[in-house]
Amino acid sequence: MNTNPKELNLCGLVAVRSRFERDPTSIKRLFFDEPTGRKVGAICKALAAARKVYRCVPPLELEKIAGSIHHGGIVAVIEAPKLRAPDSQVVAKWAAQRAPLVLLDRIGNAHNLGAIARTAAFFGVEHIVIPAHPQAALPGEAAFRVSEGGLERVQVWRTPDLAKLIRELAAVGYDVAGAAARGGKPVVLAEGGVRKPVAVVLGNEEHGLAADVETACTRLVTIPGSGRVESLNVSVAGAVLIYALMAGR
Repeated sequence: MNTNPKELNLCGLVAVRSRFERDPTSIKRLFFDEPTGRKVGAICKALAAARKVYRCVPPLELEKIAGSIHHGGIVAVIEAPKLRAPDSQVVAKWAAQRAPLVLLDRIGNAHNLGAIARTAAFFGVEHIVIPAHPQAALPGEAAFRVSEGGLERVQVWRTPDLAKLIRELAAVGYDVAGAAARGGKPVVLAEGGVRKPVAVVLGNEEHGLAADVETACTRLVTIPGSGRVESLNVSVAGAVLIYALMAGR
């Protein structure tokens, strides 16, 4: 297990390949089992040229390095990501580009963060914002593994005040749609034509949106269902809303 807080283990072939494609020099060390070693020749060649460590290890050692049985046959050690806070210039740039955004209000499960990042990347969303809150999951090893390369395609930002950021987004013309389990307007597919840039806000798995975050949103939306269960998992709800509100942009 990697005990260096400045480093992060990337597990799984898709995640490692995605990192190599985006930033090959960021891989510091690489470990893999024998079957996976046959699939990473190009990565090993690049590491050899850079005089970095890479080697095939037995399954038990790979499990120990990964700190998990869910390593997918390969572990790449990289620098832990440094998360910036979006300032007014960044917000203005997003508005000028009409960039779609996903904001997460205290999503606590790293697997949900990874799944949402995967969805965001699939639909072309390039920015996710999380709050600097102790309940909010960070993009760590589990999130990277579940994202299947998605966290290599989106930039994660960390804001000290999510409600304030939402008000700033609304002020520059964003349609900030907060997800509500009930009480919001039924979400429908976005229509064509000129529309405001959209920011989708997803709330905590148990408690939903915080009161100040909910108030700051320009509207609340609810996914209509059969009523047989109360709500969707937040990552599934995120997929539905991102598609519905950003389709055709």
